Amino acid sequence: MTLQTETRLRTPSASEVGQPSMPVGDSNRRMEPLEIETSPSIPSADRSKSAYLVLGGCLLIQAPIWGYSLAFGIFQDYYTTHAVLKGSRSPGTIASIGTSQTGILYLMMPITFTLLTKFPHLRRWSMIAGLLLTTGCLTASSFATTASQLIVTQGVLHAIGCGLLFSPTSLCLDEWFSERKGLAYGAMWSGKSVVGAGMPFLTGALLSRYGVGATLRSFAVASALLTIPPLLLMRERAAANDRAGAAPTPSGSDAPASPPGHVSFAFARHPMFWVLQAGNVLQSMGYLMPSTYLASYASALGFPSVTGPIFLALISLTSVPGSIVIGLLTDAGLAATTVILISSLGSALPVFLLWGLGGHQVAVLVLFTILYGFFAGGFSSTWSGIMAEMRRRDRAVDTGLIFGMLLGGRGLGFVLSGPVGGALLEADRLKAEDFTGYATQYGSMIVYTGLTAILGAWGWFWTMGKKAMRSL
Repeated sequence: MTLQTETRLRTPSASEVGQPSMPVGDSNRRMEPLEIETSPSIPSADRSKSAYLVLGGCLLIQAPIWGYSLAFGIFQDYYTTHAVLKGSRSPGTIASIGTSQTGILYLMMPITFTLLTKFPHLRRWSMIAGLLLTTGCLTASSFATTASQLIVTQGVLHAIGCGLLFSPTSLCLDEWFSERKGLAYGAMWSGKSVVGAGMPFLTGALLSRYGVGATLRSFAVASALLTIPPLLLMRERAAANDRAGAAPTPSGSDAPASPPGHVSFAFARHPMFWVLQAGNVLQSMGYLMPSTYLASYASALGFPSVTGPIFLALISLTSVPGSIVIGLLTDAGLAATTVILISSLGSALPVFLLWGLGGHQVAVLVLFTILYGFFAGGFSSTWSGIMAEMRRRDRAVDTGLIFGMLLGGRGLGFVLSGPVGGALLEADRLKAEDFTGYATQYGSMIVYTGLTAILGAWGWFWTMGKKAMRSL
């Protein structure tokens, strides 16, 4: 849509400029006032039908983007326990498929967000390429016979395809929401959490009944069917982009601050961004520990085999309301550092008090997964507050590009967490008088997870420290 504005200029009346009205010519005629007619109006952000169609598309597309990676633990167990691959199929080799997939998907975000901001006309082509790549790689991996072939198809190429889908759709969402950006991103992340709750059970049932080849081919078909409708709902807010280059907009306007095709790295000159990004990376370095190791933890303590998948499903399910509530807190006007502190303390305390002290009881672990999923699972929804904070400090910043940088920071934390988790399991057990989580092989990991959750609020500690220094 292009903005078409028709302006009719007439001589303003004397009363408009603060002078008595003066007749000109015919005393019954007065000079007509200035009239400006604008048509058609630009679709409004936050409340228009188009905005919520884009939001609906972003919700639906989370399934094909994240579905495989969220169910990889089930695939990993299948590959290591069934002789379907030739050559090495050690747990470390198979695990590299999943770490490659997740790491590449997140780490490519700063690059793709920058390119698609600089060249917005490539977004549609990016989505088409992502659709072809994801479905093609899943189909090809169904015929793979070695772990190296799976690393290439599932780990690398499929991740690139998912990134080509996620980046343009997220940029569209960012353009259509301003005042309710926290709600929009919270809803989008909750869609990912819903997928994470159901995919492990669905994948396990398909693998046990049909085998890995048929399961992956069914994933490819489902991926195509779930991707095409959301892509049809995507639309750029081109009219707002046109207006952005024409005139400056006041603070709080829903129009972008930069003309289309302009890439602004203005956020990089603000130390506060790097402080908040540091907290984002630190939180990510421990965030996946419960999701990755709770199943093996439950098995080591002799819990029923169904306990592990239930724990993982609870973390994903409680992330849904957590993502939405924390997103609403940012929209309500709370400072970004305050919302991050709520998420960080809300996830750290259950780790220390429930998993650490009462980790030998199923009921306590169920309560832990509920609280951890709610507060830690909603951490990504604080990013809308970070974007709003940087926009408040500098109107020249590009919020979509900031979102891509935060995703990259999260990916860096995830990649680092892999070797750290393995090293922690080899560490000496912490001594405790009772049989608690701290007394198991996972004791060091529990302490590490709680500390990284607290350090996620590094921005709040930094801000409070600066205020304390000024008061001295």
